[in-house]
Amino acid sequence: MKRRKLPLGIQTFAKIRSDDYYYVDKTALAHNLINEGTHYFLSRPRRFGKSLFLDTLKELFEGNETLFKGLAIHDQWDWSVKYPVLRFSFGTGNFRQAGNLENSLMAQLDRLEQEAGSNSGYTTCSERFHYLLHHLKKQTGLPVVVLVDEYDKPMLDAINTPDLARANRDLLSGFYGTVKDNDASVRFSFFTGVSKFSKVNIFSGLNNLTDITLDKRYSTLCGYTDNDIDTVFVPELFELDRGQIREWYNGYRWLGEGVYNPYDVLKLFDIREFNNYWFETGTPTFLIDLLIKRQVSAIQLNSMLSSSSMLSSFDVNDITTEALLFQTGYLTIKHTEDLGGQIFYTLSYPNREVYQSLNESLLSRLVQDKSSQVVHQSRLYKCLQANDLAGLKDLFHAFFASIPYHWYSNNSIQQYEGYYASVFYSYFAALGLNVTVEDATNQGRIDMTLKFQQRIYIFEFKVVEFLPKGSALQQIKDKGYAEKYRELQQPITLIGVEFSKDERNIVAFDVETA
Repeated sequence: MKRRKLPLGIQTFAKIRSDDYYYVDKTALAHNLINEGTHYFLSRPRRFGKSLFLDTLKELFEGNETLFKGLAIHDQWDWSVKYPVLRFSFGTGNFRQAGNLENSLMAQLDRLEQEAGSNSGYTTCSERFHYLLHHLKKQTGLPVVVLVDEYDKPMLDAINTPDLARANRDLLSGFYGTVKDNDASVRFSFFTGVSKFSKVNIFSGLNNLTDITLDKRYSTLCGYTDNDIDTVFVPELFELDRGQIREWYNGYRWLGEGVYNPYDVLKLFDIREFNNYWFETGTPTFLIDLLIKRQVSAIQLNSMLSSSSMLSSFDVNDITTEALLFQTGYLTIKHTEDLGGQIFYTLSYPNREVYQSLNESLLSRLVQDKSSQVVHQSRLYKCLQANDLAGLKDLFHAFFASIPYHWYSNNSIQQYEGYYASVFYSYFAALGLNVTVEDATNQGRIDMTLKFQQRIYIFEFKVVEFLPKGSALQQIKDKGYAEKYRELQQPITLIGVEFSKDERNIVAFDVETA
């Protein structure tokens, strides 16, 4: 099997199919969608292939048969019918100023009207859209296909300016409602975005929209499956650890089969080194600020409980932490539970890339000195390699001492054990180490367990007023936490850490070998 070109950053289906690029065939899923419904919505994180899928639909409905030869849909499609297609995209615009959204819509309508040979004379976006739909149907004798890419970007761009976000939302609500008002003129519509804004607000006029975000039948519509990696990309797997590819980039789940982040996979095959490629294309400053403001610890991110309704949407006035993290791709569904007919999801990091990078970003907000953070992380790894527990204590003591006083004065979370534990957790997680929090045993839950190079470290954290009490280490021993790991026949170290609320630092770091 010969090597092909890697479609990095290419969102044009025709270019991929005509210029010898790798292509993962999604057309069987497209065929199912078209046969089973008319109006669809799909939410997926950025750089997951949404734009390419929309372009695939465009070429399909326009009847460009040559591009589909050899693909699943080719022999099932009527190529004699060529539908008119209207495609809108908000992916490249900047909508942080009033008027930018309307200007973007007007410019896109200008282009589409010119292509259709239409000139309505109307002055509002909705009126022009309405006229264009009728004009194209009358001109071709066929209903129109409407495709909207990054539908939500005008709201997300203005998320820190609520009045503008609401104004953008209201303008788009009226514009998208035109599809419903002209149902007889529309053959098919598909909306994509990162987030799922409340249907009541943004799609109020389009209440027949089918949301396939958590439809297990379409869980692999964007992203690569294990089978895709092992078949389509076989020529790229040489000299790469297959298990590491899975650990770093797999793990995204929308109730069906899990998928790999396609951007990461393509970058890996290009550069041939494991790195945080997807994360680095969009450092989530807004998200990190929100987590700090809401006092959400890194440990909480390891396992967050959410209802289906909480995940399904958010509004500019009410963004839940769980929905934001899930829809932007920083958490994914790890477990589903039906409790009396109500569905609950356990969310967690999808893979090593996000686990490591998000914790590193959280640490950066505390340290506020990137150089110091890098030095601390390097020292931490070396302490673990040498099993230097005195050095480990000194390292964390120095770190807590370096956190500016004003950070504490503006936050109350230093009063809680969870805060101090989360700092330990983030340091280990930022190195990609194997850390388990709330580690269940038959005698209770271990605060944190670290597995490193055939060694087990069991941590318990306590907060005291002033003086150490020795209670953290004593709890590990009294509860027999080490018994869980005896059968591994690896050295087990018990570490009881106590923090003083008054000193805001470690006052006890008790160590014992089990």
